[in-house]
Amino acid sequence: MKTGNQIVQELPWKWRVQGKIFIIGGLGYMFDAWDVALNGFLTPLLATHFDLSTGEKGLVATANLIGMAVGAVAWGTVADRLGRKRAFSLTLLLFALFSVLGALSPSYGVFLLFRFLAGFGLGGCIPVDYALVGEFSPARLRGKILAAMDIWWPIGATFAGVAATLLQPVQGNWRWMLAVMILPALLMFWVRRGVPESPLYLAKAGREREARAVIDDLVARTGAAAEPYAFQAPVEDDDRPRGLRAAYDQFKLVWSFSPRITSVAWLLFVSVMTTYYVALTWMPTILKEEGYSDSAAFAKSTLMTAVGIVGVALSAWLVEALGRKWAIGASAPVATIALVAFAAFLDMPNAALLWLGIFGFFIQIAIPVLYAYVAELYPTHIRASGFGWASSVSRVFSGFIPMIFGGLLWPMLGLTMTFIVVAGIVTAVMLWMAVAAPETKGQKLDQVADVGEVRDATGDAADVPVGG
Repeated sequence: MKTGNQIVQELPWKWRVQGKIFIIGGLGYMFDAWDVALNGFLTPLLATHFDLSTGEKGLVATANLIGMAVGAVAWGTVADRLGRKRAFSLTLLLFALFSVLGALSPSYGVFLLFRFLAGFGLGGCIPVDYALVGEFSPARLRGKILAAMDIWWPIGATFAGVAATLLQPVQGNWRWMLAVMILPALLMFWVRRGVPESPLYLAKAGREREARAVIDDLVARTGAAAEPYAFQAPVEDDDRPRGLRAAYDQFKLVWSFSPRITSVAWLLFVSVMTTYYVALTWMPTILKEEGYSDSAAFAKSTLMTAVGIVGVALSAWLVEALGRKWAIGASAPVATIALVAFAAFLDMPNAALLWLGIFGFFIQIAIPVLYAYVAELYPTHIRASGFGWASSVSRVFSGFIPMIFGGLLWPMLGLTMTFIVVAGIVTAVMLWMAVAAPETKGQKLDQVADVGEVRDATGDAADVPVGG
């Protein structure tokens, strides 16, 4: 007899069923991108408004990204402990509240505080959204669906660039750039209330009646043939700790599950995402240093994110055609090489902008495949936490890198050599991934583990080969 998990993962894809969850989850992810990209546009405006030093300019992104790092861990743990839906509903509400307060900030210190808190709310979007969308997706399409989720990122980042470019001439421009996100975020909070709880989570939590109701509804709405199914006995966890102790326990579970897989997940997130966040945060400032006006620098930076939409669309095909590891391993190093070429050709504007577009294209092939890959590496009971911890670590690094980049690396090494160092680090991580982690293409959730071995959700070895 099949399990409820198998029933869900073998359902046909229907846009009015799983597609609705994909769109709702993706729109939340779009706000994450919008908010992160906005840091780059806010930095030169705040530098003028508050007369900021180079180090203080770096804090614009640092406060927001560190808040997201804390939020990624906290909300990933909430999603694994209390349910995807509860975390799914609250993240945008907190983001909207603190974005309003941030737009009203009377001083730079208060602004940083509210950017941190807005980041904390929004930091839960990525781990929670990916866990929920992945657990509703058919196994045969899951890679494409999770990779396609990332198309919302360049869309959100492009919206941020367009809004910043249009609002730049307006009095109080940086305040309006924050305020313009609030109403859509509140509307998304309301829409998210209608998303069902993940049946995989409900089954793991021992809420079999609720899980059956969701699964039966999915079967009926997708037109699949009804058949009997059973649930595995849930692990007793009524005495599990909460709060910081719960987060620490999830951290231990993530590493004890597989140190090699977790090391790959963390290094992939840190190297690839830090590269992208640095480019996203500093590109308007770099272009201003080259003599562009605010509006021109904002428009050229928006080109980088807009081209990424095409990259994401291609990644949804490459993730299944090449597999997760090949798609990431090829696109990420090419993206960093393009960034090096951009810096080397800065005195030739047309060539520099071409390389900037190439970077935006290839980095947005790597990132969606990365998200799909890491989400598949962990079993259901730690999927959101595993993804959340990897995302959180990358946000911590990415949070401090803007200060290190602007205050240390760029002045000491120069822009080109700094990006050469980044390219070397990314290439080394790709080589480690090649030998230390399995290919997840074609595998069902909860059947992927260490290289050459597959485990079920309880961690017991199972006689299922790892595809690749």
